[in-house]
Amino acid sequence: MQEFNIPTRDEVSTNNQEIFDNLKKMVGFVPNLYATYAYNDTALGDYLAFQNRKSTLSAKEKEVINLVVSQINDCHYCQSAHTAISKMNGFSDEQILDLRSGVAPWDEKLNALAAFVSNITLNRSHPDREVVDALFEAGYSKANLVDIIMVIGDKFVSNFLNGVTNIEIDFPVAPKLEKATV
Repeated sequence: MQEFNIPTRDEVSTNNQEIFDNLKKMVGFVPNLYATYAYNDTALGDYLAFQNRKSTLSAKEKEVINLVVSQINDCHYCQSAHTAISKMNGFSDEQILDLRSGVAPWDEKLNALAAFVSNITLNRSHPDREVVDALFEAGYSKANLVDIIMVIGDKFVSNFLNGVTNIEIDFPVAPKLEKATV
């Protein structure tokens, strides 16, 4: 099987070196998954632009999506990264485990979001009508729906890249779920 090292700054294009420098300034390090995008001259910049696009969703709502999709796709790297990011956005350890299970019993709106994301992901883009209705009943708009699907797509790209490369996790490793409902 092909081995994937984590590209260093010296091994990537000039364009990606600049992005690495900016990531180090902003985040303090270049996450291994981002470095893996840098195998390609433009993919890292393209991905970051897509990931950081203006959205109608809050940072917490995006993390709900990231946690649910990464759990369903069994991406332990992204589970770990988004567990750390979710904590920075105010979620507790228990809430993060709930979200990874596809529920948010402490918040009706986030619960509808988690249920929708779980359902559409498990059903390969064909959600059950009742979870779509519940999403709108919880207060999400059609513009939010488009953004939700954009974040799901973003997470699929990262989950798939990690699934192929199986690069080393450079975040605190997220605990395995004892009982996943997704």
